[in-house]
Amino acid sequence: MSVNREVKRITTNTLQKMKSTGEKISMITAYDFSFAKIFDAAGIDVILVGDSASNVMAGHETTLPITLDQMIYHASSVIRGVERSLVVVDLPFGSYQGNSKEALASAVRIMKETGAHAVKLEGGEEIVESIKRILAAGIPVMGHLGLTPQSIYKFGTYTVRAKEEAEANKLRNDARILQESGCFGLVLEKIPALLAKEVSESLAIPTIGIGAGKHCDGQVLVMHDLLGINTEFKPRFLRQYLNLHEQVTTAVKHYIKDVKDRDFPNEQEQY
Repeated sequence: MSVNREVKRITTNTLQKMKSTGEKISMITAYDFSFAKIFDAAGIDVILVGDSASNVMAGHETTLPITLDQMIYHASSVIRGVERSLVVVDLPFGSYQGNSKEALASAVRIMKETGAHAVKLEGGEEIVESIKRILAAGIPVMGHLGLTPQSIYKFGTYTVRAKEEAEANKLRNDARILQESGCFGLVLEKIPALLAKEVSESLAIPTIGIGAGKHCDGQVLVMHDLLGINTEFKPRFLRQYLNLHEQVTTAVKHYIKDVKDRDFPNEQEQY
């Protein structure tokens, strides 16, 4: 029997059980009520209200511009559509780095104003103080290592991280530190599959991969990529399950034609 099906609500404890029984964890991003409701009803384990909203919802080039207020708006919308999934919210750039008091204040606002279940922070050893302070307030924290998009200007590129031994060692060390700090799970983004396997097997907490191979304890994808709404983004790790871009375009063109041809509305479609 799957752990997922046995519980009424997915919690951080459920994810821990899933790791220990070998059941993979499914995670997807959502930013609004309607899609969150669909994903939750479909049986997704975790919904991430990602700062990727900056790209896919607001049209920014990076995740940096999105504000805490905007993340709270998206997370509140998502929560209203969810009955069962665990909802994790990204702390946006500038709301936690370098100041653990500000990090706590940001996390508290998200939990109080949205009803979400956990927060996610990017980075390793350098943000441990913030993580510990948030956890001390009783707020569950998910970590994020590897390619950390909020640091894009430091990296200068979105290529695979931790291919060199020094960076791989730092990632191994950071993963251990995040677990010891009390994180309930860890996203590993765009790192070599063998390194992700090693880290996943060395940790007691679950790892969620994106472009990190099949040995992580779960997988996450951005909904716009998975559903084919965004057609420009085609990395190797992405499996596109639908081509919504094409289907929506066809539907809207059909609607325009029907309006222009006076075919819509017809006699049955009026009062």
